[in-house]
Amino acid sequence: MYDLLVVGAGPYGLSIASHAAAAGLSLRVLGRPMASWRDHMPPGMFLKSEPWASNLSDPEGRWRLDVYCAEQGVEGGHGRPVPVGVFASYGLWFARNAVPPVDERTVTRLQRRCGGFEALLDDGETVRARTVALAIGVVPFIDIPSAFRGLGPERVSHSSHHHDLGRFRGKDVTVIGAGQAALETAALLAEQGTRVRVLARAAALRWNEVPPPLARSRRDALRAPHSGLGCGWRNWFYAERPGWYRRLPEARRMRIASEALGPAGAWWVRDRVEPAVEVRLGQEVAVAYETGGAVRLETVGRGGELTSLDTDHVIAATGFRATCARIGLLADDVRAALAPLPDGSPAVGRDFESSVPGLFFAGLTTASGFGPAMRFVHGATFTADTLVRGVRRRLRSGVPGGPAPVPGARTGLASTAGL
Repeated sequence: MYDLLVVGAGPYGLSIASHAAAAGLSLRVLGRPMASWRDHMPPGMFLKSEPWASNLSDPEGRWRLDVYCAEQGVEGGHGRPVPVGVFASYGLWFARNAVPPVDERTVTRLQRRCGGFEALLDDGETVRARTVALAIGVVPFIDIPSAFRGLGPERVSHSSHHHDLGRFRGKDVTVIGAGQAALETAALLAEQGTRVRVLARAAALRWNEVPPPLARSRRDALRAPHSGLGCGWRNWFYAERPGWYRRLPEARRMRIASEALGPAGAWWVRDRVEPAVEVRLGQEVAVAYETGGAVRLETVGRGGELTSLDTDHVIAATGFRATCARIGLLADDVRAALAPLPDGSPAVGRDFESSVPGLFFAGLTTASGFGPAMRFVHGATFTADTLVRGVRRRLRSGVPGGPAPVPGARTGLASTAGL
């Protein structure tokens, strides 16, 4: 039986695994490394976050994105967007150097067993562990507005469904949303010859500004410090102090999690959108249905005016909603034992442990508890260190059904047990 099973091998799962291995825990990592970045984003996309805010986390800080970029001869400095493909390759490099070998099989069921948990894999094998860290990313939580749910996948899809947008060449596509995913998807579609429009409820598009230089006067730095989520003291608080954020009253945390860092496009995509993409703002889709080989969208304007348009396909760049009910790999009794927050996400304690002893969460599922940083790669550093300390605390106290040994002292990867 392993001390820790890490389910998911994206930035959060790999970071947790690196810290856990260095702490001397016996662990197993399950999942296809960087799957979301490799399989669910088309070529030509870039990271919105600054390269220095997009590091996966190892305890010694050796395996950073800038180190990888320098090794590969890729420019990755401040204000220089990094291609998503480069970032995905960086994650694989990190996995090879900072993490024990990753088992690429998929967990189909996680249930409680005496002394911990049992994971059923896609080939029928089972793996047992005393504790589990669920770092399953965002794909399980895609959110498509109810108006589109009567349409089949040939007519409507989520922005995360596409690794290749080539199928839309010569088509008419409507992208729903006003955030980075919507705007960058629309730009890529326009650049390949697709007739594309953006339709959004917002009254105006928001664009992030070009970031100021890292080296600034002391006065400017004090007025608006840099942080992993952008400039300004509020962003600094969200990015650099997730532990303090958790101490805010619950209602305030919920409000910030739903409103902070709302839909906006990166400064570098603006010139690709404005000249090439039709934008219809202040409109919400009330009804969508198939007619005459197309999708008809009946929309309502901010003043109540009704309009309609026909399109070949709808791409909903409408984000993700991380709720307990959508964590399908959990056995029913485990899911029922999760204490939900008002927004439906799992409540977690100071070290990311849920109401199910020994079951920890990471990433988007914890944004309502620890703040907006958990929606970005930047949050992986705080999460990995804090969560692994929580796992060690749980192992020392024992998990339901039997005691667990105290983890050993910090060791290198070569001495990690059970691998």
